[in-house]
Amino acid sequence: MKGVFAAVLTPMREDLSVDRAAFAAHCRRLLDDGCHGLGIFGTTGEANSLSVRERVDACEGLVEDGIPADVLLPGTGACALPDAVTLAREALAVGAPGVLALPPFYYKGVSDDGLLRFFAELIERVGDDRLRLFLYHIPPMAQVGFTPDLIGRLLDAYPGVVAGTKDSAGDAARIERLCKQFPQLTVFAGTERFLLDTLRWGGDGCISATCNVTAAQSRRVYDLWEAGDAAADAEQAALTETRSFLEGFPPIPALKAIMRARTGDDVWANLRPPLDALAEDRVRELTVRL
Repeated sequence: MKGVFAAVLTPMREDLSVDRAAFAAHCRRLLDDGCHGLGIFGTTGEANSLSVRERVDACEGLVEDGIPADVLLPGTGACALPDAVTLAREALAVGAPGVLALPPFYYKGVSDDGLLRFFAELIERVGDDRLRLFLYHIPPMAQVGFTPDLIGRLLDAYPGVVAGTKDSAGDAARIERLCKQFPQLTVFAGTERFLLDTLRWGGDGCISATCNVTAAQSRRVYDLWEAGDAAADAEQAALTETRSFLEGFPPIPALKAIMRARTGDDVWANLRPPLDALAEDRVRELTVRL
C-alpha cells in the first residue's frame, strides 16, 4: 500500500446513520480523482462516534457496492481490546489488505510496555497471517502515541505483520527519522503538506483528511515525483498553500461543507454530536476559494 490516500469522510443521514449510497459514491469519486487508496473510519470519518457494528456494516456495504476491497485501509481504533480485534477480523473478512490501528487512547501516561502488550494481544487474538497493521500516530488527538523505540520493538516482535505507520504528529523531522530508521516500514505522512518530502526520504505517500478535496492535486504531486519531473516542487508548493488555507477551519465540518457545496447533497450537512456544522459565514469564506 502506497501513494495518496484520503482519510475518508463519512456521510450521514438526518437521523445520523451512515448514508450507504452517498458513502460509496464519495469513495468512487475519490478513486476517480486519483486516490490510490481510502482510509475509512479514521479521525476524519468520525469513527469514534460510530459503533463497532456501524463500522463493520458500512465497510461491508462499500465492498458490496463495488468499491474494491484492496484499496481500503479501515480504521480499527478502539480502547477496548475485543472491539479492536473484531474490527480487524471483519476488515480482513471483506478483503482489506491492512488496517489502521490507533493505540488505546483513554488512559494517558501509559508505558511502551503496556502498548506492546496491547498490540501483542491484538495480533495473537486476530490470529490471521493476512493481518497487516499500520500504526496510527496522532498525539494531538489521542495523546498516546508510538515512540520510535516502540515501533522498533513491534517490528522485531511481529515482522511482516507490523507493516506501516500513518504519522499525524505534524513533525517533519520525525517522519524523516522513521523513513530512514525503518526502511522496511511503509511510512505515510498524515498531511499532504509533507507528501513530496516523505517520498524523497524513502516514505510511501500520505493519508490525509484534506485529500477529500485535494485528491487530484495530491496525485499530480505523486505522479510528478514518480516521473522524476522537477515540476513536482511547484505542484507541492501549490498543494501546501491549499492545505494551509484549509487548516484555518475546523477540519471535519469544513470538509463536509465543501462536499455539500460541490455535490449539492444535504447529506453532507450532518455530523455526529458533539461536532457542529460550520457557520454559514465561514462556509462562504471557505467556498469562495474552493
